[in-house]
Amino acid sequence: MTAVRKKKKTVKSLAYGRPPTVQRPKSISRKATKALINEHHLLEKRRAQAAAKGDITAVAAADAEIAALGGLETYQQASLQGQRNDRGGDSSRVLMDWLKPVLSTLGSSAAAVTAAAEAAKATESLRMLEVGALSTNNECSRSNLFDVSRIDLNSQSQGILQQDFMKRPLPVDDTERFDIISLSLVLNFVPDAEGRGQMLFRTLEFLKLPVKDTSSRLRELLPSLFMVLPAPCVTNSRYMDEANLEAIMNALGYTKVRSKTTHKLVYYLWTRESPTPEHIPIFKKAEVRSGRSRNNFSIVLRGASG
Repeated sequence: MTAVRKKKKTVKSLAYGRPPTVQRPKSISRKATKALINEHHLLEKRRAQAAAKGDITAVAAADAEIAALGGLETYQQASLQGQRNDRGGDSSRVLMDWLKPVLSTLGSSAAAVTAAAEAAKATESLRMLEVGALSTNNECSRSNLFDVSRIDLNSQSQGILQQDFMKRPLPVDDTERFDIISLSLVLNFVPDAEGRGQMLFRTLEFLKLPVKDTSSRLRELLPSLFMVLPAPCVTNSRYMDEANLEAIMNALGYTKVRSKTTHKLVYYLWTRESPTPEHIPIFKKAEVRSGRSRNNFSIVLRGASG
């Protein structure tokens, strides 16, 4: 009889965390990687739904299926495999490509980044919060442009604080706020639609307020939220499309200034244009596309009044 691998503790928020970076897994094919990740996501969703209903039997059944797939370790290896450079790699490269044109008006891209970094040091460090950080050596970190704070639910690397963004202490002043927050493949790990809305609303607590009167071109796209999602969350969801996502972000005071869509991912840069709105409308889970092949990704905002 094959021994059942001992299950690891699951994380109740943000859908069980992110993959570690201390080991490089054995290479598996793109098709196998995608199938394994999708199966884990389905099982984790089924488990979360059963737990919400208090169905202990269904929770145990989902746990058994997850264990049969190899448990969290196998899932983490598949997720990390997708981060390799030959599989799409570092999403922060897209962010830096967007920032480079406003970093300097002269020189090559590398020179522009260097000049901007020197200018930032001469004035003040630009602070970046990377939620769900996988590495301390991505392009944003190597640019020397940012003072980066990195957090992850399952950190296994020095330089990444093990912390839940939803439980991170709120800033007391601007010295604890950030110029940019990165949510790269994080929002889709939140297990429910309302939790995703709460996460987006909470980003406003951690971002600095916009500064209109500034001579620094570096500030033209800041403060901002960098967001990366699996493309089907927007392109093939029953409850979410581009217009719906933009309406939600606009209601929070964000404006879309950059976007990019590939076969697998959608990238956005949302600039904060105003203080936290006094009145935020309610966004419910409502069908925007029909069809059996659609996924159920959605974001719900409960609304707020000041």
